[in-house]
Amino acid sequence: MANVTVTFTVTEFCLHTGVSEEELNEIVGLGVVEPCDSQDEAWRFDDRAVSTLHRALRLRNELELDWPGIAVALALLDENARLVKENRLLHHRLARFIIHS
Repeated sequence: MANVTVTFTVTEFCLHTGVSEEELNEIVGLGVVEPCDSQDEAWRFDDRAVSTLHRALRLRNELELDWPGIAVALALLDENARLVKENRLLHHRLARFIIHS
């Protein structure tokens, strides 16, 4: 089965997400989303970037955060999710260890 990656130009990305190109420059500068190939002058964004930006926009609307605050909130949420996953894995390993001891 082939993997298909959908990409969007800057214009398509802005139309799909509702952000202006000026906001997009700030958002990329803060690391909220990243172009597929940051070395290429013509930025393109994948569908994961669209999902991330929609998540950021929900934070902006619900918590009334500015873009720097959203960047921090997303980083903290991602770190929390990573730690929760790691904690579950450790609990699973501990339970298996106890059962086999």
